[in-house]
This record gives sequence, C-alpha cells and structure tokens, in this order.
Amino acid sequence: MKKLVRFGVSLDHHLLNDFDRLIAGRKYTNRSEALRDLIRDNLVGHEWDEDKETVGTITFVYDHHVRDLTRKLTDIQHRYQSLILSGMHVHLDHDHCLEVLVVKGKGSEIKTVSDELIGTKGVKHGKLTATTTGKGLS
Repeated sequence: MKKLVRFGVSLDHHLLNDFDRLIAGRKYTNRSEALRDLIRDNLVGHEWDEDKETVGTITFVYDHHVRDLTRKLTDIQHRYQSLILSGMHVHLDHDHCLEVLVVKGKGSEIKTVSDELIGTKGVKHGKLTATTTGKGLS
C-alpha cells in the first residue's frame, strides 16, 4: 500500500477561495484530490518537455471538398504510421469531416506530425492533446 504524507500549504485567502470554487465546479470531493491532479498534470507536461515516450490525441476538422486534401492527410499519416496507433473518421455534415488519431512516441515526434496535419491547407481546426503513458505516475 502507498504511504500517504500530509503537509501544510499557506495560501492567500483569495487564492484559496478561487481554488475552492474551481474544485467544487469540477466535482472534486476534497482539496487533496484536486492538488494531486494539478501535480500530475505538471509532471505530464514535464514528460513532454523532456521528450520522453508519451501518448496523446490529434483531433482535426477539415473540408473534404478541398482539392487533394484527403490524399495529403493520408500521405502524412502513412509517413508517420509508426506513431499512429489508431484513428477514427467521422462525417460531420456534407462538407466537413473530423479525424481523431491516437498517437504514441517521443513528444517531439508527436508534435511534428500534429503540426504537419493541422497546418495542412484545408484543415479548419486542430488540436494536440498531450497526456502520458502513466509510467512513473502515482
């Protein structure tokens, strides 16, 4: 069983009130759980900064009527197939498609494929959501 450690934190009362409103809105049961999540989120960001093996999703929306766009997006995905674990394609309406790719690899490599896909002419919006493999996090 993991050993829990208690420690005290001093905060300005305005900051604590803002934090309490935030965690209540997110349905945390206590401050400890919220603090643990904040710490984990910072550690995950550090994994990306250190270019460790990470995972994430690349989500983008595009107009499939843009000339040659589908081929370009497919070519990019084939070039980086070693990083792409899975993908989902959704037809949003007559003109627009959504793709979600699950990616795994070094942070810098994932950022490269994400930037290339999202920066392709005809992609209307995209976002890389970075997370962790979970290794080393408590």
